[in-house]
Amino acid sequence: MPAATLPTPAKRTRTAKPKADAVLVGAVDVALAAAREAAEHPGDVGEHLAATMDADRLASHTFACTMRGYRGWHWTVTVARAPRSKTVTVCEVELLPGAEAILAPEWLPWSERLRPGDIGPGDVLPFRADDPRLEPGYTPTGDEEEDRVAIEELALARARVLSVDGKDEAAQRWYAGSRGPTTPGAIQAASDCGSCGFMVMLQGSLGQVFGVCANEWSEDDGRVVSLDHGCGAHSETDVEPHPTDWPADAPVIDEMSVEIVDRGAPKQDAAARSASTETPSAEGTDAEGMSTEGTSAEATSAEATSIEATSTEGTSIEATDAEAPEGSGVTEASETADGTELVAETEKAAEATESEQVAEAADIEAPADTEAPADTEAPAETVPPAQPSSDGSEPEGSVAGA
Repeated sequence: MPAATLPTPAKRTRTAKPKADAVLVGAVDVALAAAREAAEHPGDVGEHLAATMDADRLASHTFACTMRGYRGWHWTVTVARAPRSKTVTVCEVELLPGAEAILAPEWLPWSERLRPGDIGPGDVLPFRADDPRLEPGYTPTGDEEEDRVAIEELALARARVLSVDGKDEAAQRWYAGSRGPTTPGAIQAASDCGSCGFMVMLQGSLGQVFGVCANEWSEDDGRVVSLDHGCGAHSETDVEPHPTDWPADAPVIDEMSVEIVDRGAPKQDAAARSASTETPSAEGTDAEGMSTEGTSAEATSAEATSIEATSTEGTSIEATDAEAPEGSGVTEASETADGTELVAETEKAAEATESEQVAEAADIEAPADTEAPADTEAPAETVPPAQPSSDGSEPEGSVAGA
């Protein structure tokens, strides 16, 4: 039996590193001109970065890219030459990304890029025959009662219906979403949706946890919510009464205006005024109070003063007559002259009294608490006794006027 032969390992071919080509490495100007020609603007090509040998007589020159939005990219110009030729030929010009370049995400088919909520009006999803969320619908068996329950009550007369996995995914998504019990509105709600009259229960296994809100005042109107969800539009809750937002204003007291009330003259004041007019007395001169009573009392006092002055003059005349000795030779003509002087003096006293009344009437506007000046009696002038002359005739001016 021939001996087994071992397989001979394949020989590894060593790739020799291309030798540096001085002609290609030095063709910087040729590569730069080619890059500027390919760019949209000559200024989009920056400084020379490097030159590398790709193979024998094949090199690449790299230039910086200065275009906006292409940070980290660079221009690559590949040049070559024929054997034993000194002419450099441009093979291609490319704009390639570097290590720090901003790149677009990896391409995906549009059916895989779609997310829930991306479907808009007019958009149509492709058919998925192997969708794990669905399973074949009910197939009639011929039993009328069984078929009626499956088709009419359970609504299974469809080509495909939700599978167990599809129901579980929907329940978890709804419960953890914005219609579950963990939202801020549900936490602050006074009662949950399970006791609300606007809740429409679902059929089947999902109806044990979820229902549809039918309250137009709720933000969840027409949406599926969990039974332990809640909001402020519950049918059985109420708000606590609170005071009105528009309290009554405090009463305003007007302290600037003065209201004058006419109460009429008191009866007692009228009686006192009439009494003082009928019976004047010296006490009325010192009375304080109302201006009308004071005026009446002052007028009465003035009259009394005039009478007293007249009586004083009369007294003086009587005293003179009494002191005159008998047979003094006083004639009736003398008495007549004395009477005339007495009348003149009486008229002067009356005029002075009227002047005082006018001055006192002007002071009626003075305050009531000001004490009215008391009327004083005019001192009576004393008439010296007449001395008889040596010739027996009556001397002149035997009677002095007041």
